[in-house]
Amino acid sequence: MVLITTQDELADYQITKTLGLVRGNTIRARHIGKDILAGLRTLVGGEITEYTKMLAESREQAIDRMVAEAERLGADAIVCMRFTTSPVMQGSAELLAYGTAVETRRK
Repeated sequence: MVLITTQDELADYQITKTLGLVRGNTIRARHIGKDILAGLRTLVGGEITEYTKMLAESREQAIDRMVAEAERLGADAIVCMRFTTSPVMQGSAELLAYGTAVETRRK
């Protein structure tokens, strides 16, 4: 199991080795059916659950890929984890998870 934090360090662990940058990404395109439902929902207000679900799945997939890369390096933790997004083309975007893979030991 790889520990993940957005902080520079883990409270109960000491970083013993920095292994480097790890990342995982996914590119998702909007679905025409979901766009229609989302468009209708903007008329009445409220959460656009179709997009909420799509973004949650994208975040999980990006994290899984980042963790897999960290495990290949022999890491047991990732510090300074962040997300970023960027448009790729009209109707699609990349979601990127990144951080620093490290080896740790309990204090």
